[in-house]
Amino acid sequence: MGGGHNGLTAAAYLAKAGKRVLVAERRAVVGGAAVTEEVAPGARVSSCSYIASMLTPGVIRDLALARYGLEMVACDPALNLPTSDGRLLRLWGSAEKTAGEIARYSARDAAAYIDVDRMLRRLARVLQPFFLEPPPNLEAKGLSGFAEVLRAGRRAYGLGGEDVAAMIRFLTGSLAEFVDRHFESDEARRLMLANNVYGKHGGPYESGSTLGLLFHLLSGGESGDQGYSGHVIGGTGAISEALAKAAADFGATILTDAEVAEIRVTSGRVEGIALTDGRTFSAPRVLSNADPKRTFLKLVDRTNLDDDFREDINAIRMAGPAAKVNMWLAKEPLIAGMAADATPAEKAVLSILPSFEDVQRLYDGSRFGELGEELWIDCVVPSQVDPTLCPEGTYMMTCFVQYVPYKLKDGTSWNDKREELGDRVCRQIEQFVPGLRESILARKVITPLDLEETYGLTEGNIFHGDLNLGQLFMMRPVPEYSQYNSPIKGLSLCGAGAHPGGGVTGAPGRNAALAALKRWR
Repeated sequence: MGGGHNGLTAAAYLAKAGKRVLVAERRAVVGGAAVTEEVAPGARVSSCSYIASMLTPGVIRDLALARYGLEMVACDPALNLPTSDGRLLRLWGSAEKTAGEIARYSARDAAAYIDVDRMLRRLARVLQPFFLEPPPNLEAKGLSGFAEVLRAGRRAYGLGGEDVAAMIRFLTGSLAEFVDRHFESDEARRLMLANNVYGKHGGPYESGSTLGLLFHLLSGGESGDQGYSGHVIGGTGAISEALAKAAADFGATILTDAEVAEIRVTSGRVEGIALTDGRTFSAPRVLSNADPKRTFLKLVDRTNLDDDFREDINAIRMAGPAAKVNMWLAKEPLIAGMAADATPAEKAVLSILPSFEDVQRLYDGSRFGELGEELWIDCVVPSQVDPTLCPEGTYMMTCFVQYVPYKLKDGTSWNDKREELGDRVCRQIEQFVPGLRESILARKVITPLDLEETYGLTEGNIFHGDLNLGQLFMMRPVPEYSQYNSPIKGLSLCGAGAHPGGGVTGAPGRNAALAALKRWR
């Protein structure tokens, strides 16, 4: 149920194992938030998700996605950060190369970066196996419970006391504390801030805000490189298209314009689905790529779930803090401080964010419905590395905007504020890309409300629930049902609302499909 990239991943794995699989997708195109759409005729861009940073290597290989057209170009640098001296500080795939950039501002910070990168990569390698398997089962008892403890213990084997202490700091401390401990220059501090996970709740002074640094160092791409991020040729929709082709070749049937009205349940067991157009389909198992709230609170009749479970699902923190602004430009967006001989990959990224303190204020204001004047904006010009996205001589720019409120104060509708948000974003970018606004041929602003209404993301949350310590691993979506199961026999989540969470990874879909196959066996 749902043809987002995780739903398609699950469908492909199930069909590959010989199951008869039907995918029901409410929109006219598959992909969910991983889609490439037109801003204007002939000018395409990744509408929502826009970089492949943690696409699981096993999914790429198991489903032979390269055979179905998946092609990625490494983002190197991954970040371009304007500095107070009018230059750019870049985050490269090579720690030594990044340290060389930081050395312009602090030799001490350059050396510290090498040590920090080494530590982060070591801790990320410990997390990696947890990413690709069900989390520890808190409900297991007896020998099964003992086996779960052993499984978790094996993953941490080899960690020294210093590593354990570092992991505890990551899980409980704040990004600001971590950065203060290791770096002295404002430039190095802001580079670390810019490299955290986008789209999650919490400012840099809040507990657990360092966790994003580890997420970005999980393996990705076909070769499984740590910290890999890539520009997808054809936009992120090409990932979904490749997954759909793989699933279809394995025998899955994919229906579009097929919105699910109800998950049918009898005597505590799933029976299938009913569509809004009246069609029904029977199945002994339903995997939902929708978020937990949409799945259990809207599509399952309340009489089939007890009140405690419904309350736990309703309490999942959503209220997505992100928006997008996509633009088609008449001329190349030239970033101030960029070298004349810069490569296309160097010219393809730009991160604009305030100081640590102002970022925290921006987030705090968004919690109360305020739209900040100075926003956190991550810009990508994908047509620098993929000119097929738009006509020759023109350019596409996609901008991820962080810490905007899901609900605006005083009951103001996002429909009334959409273009004001777009104008603020463009004005702010123009400080670093002169002449941007006069070159805009077309613009599309996607608000949190649009993420909910158009793309089916409850409360506009791109991760199907915030990525915080209380909602990760064995806590996702709720502790009793973190094993890709639910109170209804045969019904489970396969999207980002299940472990390991959000991002264009394919991991929740893969894990959920393998768990379903294991139960069949």
